[in-house]
Amino acid sequence: MSQVLGIDHLAIAVDDLDAATALWRDRFGLREGAREVVAEQKVEVQMMYAGETRVELVCPIADDSPMSGFLSKRGPGLHHVALAVDNCEAAIESAQAGGARMLDEAPRVGAHDTRIAFVHPRSSGGVLTELVEGGEGFASISPDNKQA
Repeated sequence: MSQVLGIDHLAIAVDDLDAATALWRDRFGLREGAREVVAEQKVEVQMMYAGETRVELVCPIADDSPMSGFLSKRGPGLHHVALAVDNCEAAIESAQAGGARMLDEAPRVGAHDTRIAFVHPRSSGGVLTELVEGGEGFASISPDNKQA
């Protein structure tokens, strides 16, 4: 069984990555982390830090990006909550065993050297939930809370 290690990050859908980065940096004092294009998802992401908490700004880079559809329907705002897990495959199996509908039935590559899978919002109280293994956030902390 997979263990949830904590909140890996909160993701915010934005339509202008530079403006959103400036807003979160200048208005709220978050510090900038890595920026990366995730070609498979047709998005560019900017990681921001509020202390140890990570906020991921996500912006579409193509009209057919799923994020473009999200923004056109709902506008900018909270997109998903990402849970850090120690084993993405086991987390998927555990979620499915608990009755969750998965958008990803197998892990795929995410930003910042992670393995990810999304749980359908109807299976998580209306909140799109990402399972994240690896990377630099809580997902890099082993179950005994020591850096991996």
